[in-house]
Amino acid sequence: MFITRLISGIVLVAIALITILSGGPVLFFTLLILSLVGMNELYRAVKVEDKEDGGLSPLALTGYAGAVLYYILVYWMADVNNISGEINGGAASVLLQEAGSLMLCLLVLILIAMMFVYVFTYPRYRSEQVMSAFFGVVYVAVMLSYIFKTRCLPDGRFIVWLIFLCSWGCDTCAYCVGMLFGRHKMSPKLSPKKSVEGAVGGVAGAALLGAVYAAAVGGFLEGGKGLILEFAVICAVGALISMVGDLAASAIKRNHGIKDYGKLIPGHGGILDRFDSVIFTAPVIYFLAVLLVG
Repeated sequence: MFITRLISGIVLVAIALITILSGGPVLFFTLLILSLVGMNELYRAVKVEDKEDGGLSPLALTGYAGAVLYYILVYWMADVNNISGEINGGAASVLLQEAGSLMLCLLVLILIAMMFVYVFTYPRYRSEQVMSAFFGVVYVAVMLSYIFKTRCLPDGRFIVWLIFLCSWGCDTCAYCVGMLFGRHKMSPKLSPKKSVEGAVGGVAGAALLGAVYAAAVGGFLEGGKGLILEFAVICAVGALISMVGDLAASAIKRNHGIKDYGKLIPGHGGILDRFDSVIFTAPVIYFLAVLLVG
């Protein structure tokens, strides 16, 4: 089991390196596929899609279509950001505001489309299934898209790694510290093995990793900025959020009586099992980077 998990982990890291370093269409389509697979795992867990549907649930298909449209809009917005950097400030601001309004409009339209399916196939679906379907679009597709958005930021090819550094780094540090010093349970009913001491160690470890990473790549950033304190703060906050993401994914599984979301990644489970903390961390890192790094 350990060997299988280790090999899968190495493969995942290799894929992450290739896709994130490539950026552009490679990263875009990788995240789109991951989002659709992750949505499928969630939809099966919450019974939006089940075996009786034969994989053709109208409600789930609406969610998948909405996710694809959202990603197309994200890719278009990346081009808008590039264009806005080449025009005057006032026009750039208007362009970005319009793009942001389109994203909100699309999410509203996705919800309306799901309500159409709910009404015209009644009583096939329950109201909570419709809410779960819309939740899947936001929870998986929208939040994972922030990896691409972060990669598109100035210095994004360096900043994007903070998403994985603070989430997976926090997980590793929390595990080690918890094994050595863990005494007080953080969430005894949901995750008995996680401790307060481990959580503190995870946050501190992630902050340290962020500072070391900043020192290593600072010379390559625009203007040669060090940003050691900024990266440490970003990783510390991201680590706190990543633990919530991990526990949230566990809570959903507990509610629906499943051990893993899927079996796609040997030794790890499904996409949501491996990216549960990254899903929460990606938007936080994006907004903190915009705020603190500029």
